[in-house]
Amino acid sequence: MKNHYPGLLPKVHLWLDVALLNLCFFVAYLLRFDNVDGFLENEYINLLLVANLVWIFTIHIFKTYLFTRLSYHFNTQLAAFLKAVTVHAAVITAFLYLTKQGEDYSRYQFLMTYCFFVATSTLSRAAVVIFLKMYRQAGYNFNRYAIVGRGELAQLIREFYNDRKELGYRYYGMLQPSEHSGSGIDEIESLVKGKQLDYLYCCLSEMTDEQVREVIKMGERQRTQIRLVPDFRGFVTNMATIEYHDMYPIIQINTKPFSSLNEQTVKRAFDLIFSVIVMILGAPVFFLVWAAIKISSPGPVFFKQQRSGRWGELFYIYKFRSMRVDADKMGLQHSKGDDDPRITPIGRILRKSRLDELPQFINVLKGEMSVVGPRPLYKYDVDMLMEAAPHDFQRLLTVKPGITSIGQINVGYADTVAKNVERLKYDLQYLKSYSVFDDVQLIFRTVQVMVLGRGQ
Repeated sequence: MKNHYPGLLPKVHLWLDVALLNLCFFVAYLLRFDNVDGFLENEYINLLLVANLVWIFTIHIFKTYLFTRLSYHFNTQLAAFLKAVTVHAAVITAFLYLTKQGEDYSRYQFLMTYCFFVATSTLSRAAVVIFLKMYRQAGYNFNRYAIVGRGELAQLIREFYNDRKELGYRYYGMLQPSEHSGSGIDEIESLVKGKQLDYLYCCLSEMTDEQVREVIKMGERQRTQIRLVPDFRGFVTNMATIEYHDMYPIIQINTKPFSSLNEQTVKRAFDLIFSVIVMILGAPVFFLVWAAIKISSPGPVFFKQQRSGRWGELFYIYKFRSMRVDADKMGLQHSKGDDDPRITPIGRILRKSRLDELPQFINVLKGEMSVVGPRPLYKYDVDMLMEAAPHDFQRLLTVKPGITSIGQINVGYADTVAKNVERLKYDLQYLKSYSVFDDVQLIFRTVQVMVLGRGQ
């Protein structure tokens, strides 16, 4: 029997949640009024009917139950459910108060309904996930699949399902169509028919266009789903996306991270808001550092140096001066840490606490830097990385440099080729996706470094 109960899991969750919504509403009513007499005759039954209609409308808009066997995960499904519950509660609240009926209903009953609903639905999802994992690992509810292709890509597909047995996919072999496509397709069809395969994965890099067309026709005859697998290795890290131009799929390679209008707007807005807040609330700290530098050593308070920014464009970075004014007489070289004779006494404190970086918020306001991003480098370091890891470093230049970065936090100051490359690898992780939450996390970790005095 093929495709065991396809699409059953979304339906189970949908109707289970509808049942739980009604049950939780009734239980909350019972706890509030301690009496079920007249429930069907008062205004609460009308509210329950409205709640059901709004719930169906909400999950339809947000596609709460639109998932497959591969995309079904507890965290993602719970997040989708909580989003729908939040919108549902907001709509019901607005409905009650806009119709001036809010005072006719118990707030306690309203709150308890949603508390029970969230708790019971969360537990039901956890129970389903645990049950499915155990059920599939025991060898039930599995999908049969085979692979057309014998190369590295085919091995990756097999390893994916071997490592995720809870998904319930059972392997039935690899096949390679011969140069004469007819005989090869006959062999594939014999396996598909004999094993009643649910899925056939086709590695496009190992097949001709004619073979692909014949496999698709065979899949239609045998009612087997065909999955075409292009070889995206080598540019998956560029976050490839597929857009449809009419009926033609177009693969777009993201050569410019954070290039979408939404990402650019959110990141720039966060940079501006956070920088303004720091500049205003941190004004006393700015003044104290300024005074300490002015009193402790002769020379200017601020220090500027040319660094490499986005697309390799040069700009001047601003810092509080932590070295003697004649430091350049010893030659341009990396800091030697605590033993560096060029660093002033107050400069050591500034470097340990990273307070010397505060003026870089001016660079952020000017649009030359971001709060979070790979650190801007000297020309010396740029030349070093262009020789050691040219492709990776070129990709790093596609975003604005930042005051702090994941590489700076994990590796710290880089004074060798090995450390620079290691920090580069960490920073490349940041380019895979953008979220304000990730930026906030990195800022909190930076504050920890500042408080503990782990800067250099």
